[in-house]
Amino acid sequence: MLLAPVLDEDGAPFWEYAAQGELRVQACADCGELRFPPRPCCPHCRSFSGEWVRMSGRGRIWSYVLPHPPLLPAYAAQAPYNAVVVELLEAPRIRLAGNVVAAADAPLNSVDPARLRIGAGVKVTFGRLGELAVPRWLLERP
Repeated sequence: MLLAPVLDEDGAPFWEYAAQGELRVQACADCGELRFPPRPCCPHCRSFSGEWVRMSGRGRIWSYVLPHPPLLPAYAAQAPYNAVVVELLEAPRIRLAGNVVAAADAPLNSVDPARLRIGAGVKVTFGRLGELAVPRWLLERP
């Protein structure tokens, strides 16, 4: 079994929007600052008012790693694969973890690791992981 995200009350809207094919980030309804991961209180102004703002889904690879060997047996068949941290273009302080894949439901090893570069442009897609739609990333220049 591949690792599934932990669902909690603060992050539930993130997964509901993902199921609709939308990447949304929590924002403070008072000061407007974006925050991720989702939490009940704004770290900037301490307001408990929040809303969910739609993002373009475009970003850049901020960091990546190729696990050798995979630490979890469920991932061994897909090695070598990538794990990336993506910085959103319109919100550079917001970074999401995921994988660069060739298509939404492609295997984690569907992109040649030699094609990955720090700063490479990516766009979000949503793949299925059990009942959840999870963000994955496509290279903008395939």
